Amino acid sequence: MSELSRDRKREENLKRAVLWEQGKDKKVRCELCNHRCVIDDGKLGRCCVRKNIDGVLYSLNYDKVCSANPDPIEKKPLFHFQPGTSSFSIATMGCNFRCEFCQNWQISQAAIEDGRIDGQAISPEQIVAAAVRNGCKSIAYTYTEPTIFMELCNDCGRLARNEGLTNVFVSNGYETIEAIDFVSDWLNGINVDLKSFSEDYYKRLCKARLQPVLDTIKYIAKETDIWMEITTLLVPGENDSDDELRELADFIVNEAGADVPWHISRFHPQYKYVDSAATPLKALERAEEIGKAAGLHYVYLGNVPGSKSESTFCYSCGRVLIERVGYRIMANHIENCCCPDCGVKIAGFEL
Repeated sequence: MSELSRDRKREENLKRAVLWEQGKDKKVRCELCNHRCVIDDGKLGRCCVRKNIDGVLYSLNYDKVCSANPDPIEKKPLFHFQPGTSSFSIATMGCNFRCEFCQNWQISQAAIEDGRIDGQAISPEQIVAAAVRNGCKSIAYTYTEPTIFMELCNDCGRLARNEGLTNVFVSNGYETIEAIDFVSDWLNGINVDLKSFSEDYYKRLCKARLQPVLDTIKYIAKETDIWMEITTLLVPGENDSDDELRELADFIVNEAGADVPWHISRFHPQYKYVDSAATPLKALERAEEIGKAAGLHYVYLGNVPGSKSESTFCYSCGRVLIERVGYRIMANHIENCCCPDCGVKIAGFEL
C-alpha cells in the first residue's frame, strides 16, 4: 500500500472536527478553545489531537478512549450536583494546557511529549450503555480537557440526555463562548479549574492566559443554566498568597455568585514539580478562611481525607447538611433543597 493510500485510509477513520473555520491556502482556525489555533495544512493544533488534512480539521482522538469507569460524582469534584450518585467518567489523551504540576500528566501530556494517542475504540452508544449498566446518573468528561475531545463529548452527551442521564465537564475553562453555546443544550454541570489569579502564573506554568478563564466563568454563571463549581489547586509558593486568594475569592463572589462552591485542593508533587512539597494543611485552612471571609457560602478542602471541610454546612445556621468522608456520603440532611433547621435554600442540582 502506498503512503498516500495509507494516509487516505487513516483519514477515513478520523472524525471531522466541530467549530472551525476554513482560511486561505488550506489553513484552518479552530474555534473550540481560546488559543484559536491557526493550523497549516498537515499540521496539528496546540493540543496535538486536532489536525488539518487538506484544509479540513479532524479530531485524532475520537475513537481512542483512554479511560472509562464509574466514579463518585464527588471525585470531580462536584458536591452540589446529584450528591451520592455515580458518574461514568471518560477521557482521551491530549490537552490544550502545559501545566508543569499536572496531576494527570500521563494522559494529558503524552500526545504533546511523544505524539502518542493511545486508547480503545469505544462508541458513544457503548459509553452510554456502560453508564446505564453501571447505575450511573451522569457521564463525566474528565481527567483531560473535554474541549479537546469535543466531538466525542457531543455525540455522547446527546445520547446520554435522551437516556435520561446528565452530563458534566471537568474543565480548565479555556472554552470559547462558541464552544459553551455548542454544549449548553446537553451539558448540566461543570467544574472549572481556576488555577490562579495571576496572568504570570498562567503564562509561565500553563502556557495559557488567565483572562479567557475568567470570561468563561462569568459567561457560564450569567448566560447559561449550567451548574458550576470551581477548583483551585494550591501550589506552595506559587498561588497561595493571601492577596491573590482574596482577589480570586472576591472574583467568584462578585462575578459568579456566593452560591458557587469553591474547592481548594491539596497539591501533591507530580510531573515537573516532583521536588516541590505537598500543600501544608495550614495553607489550605487559611485559604478556606479567606474564601468564607469573602462571602462564599460553600468552601471545601480537597485531597485532605477526614477533614470536616469535606462536608456541606448551612451557611446561615451552621447545621451540617451533607456529611462526607472522602468521596462517600454518610448522611444527607437536605430537605426539598433547604436546610431542615432554618429553611434557607441550598444551591445545587438535584440535591
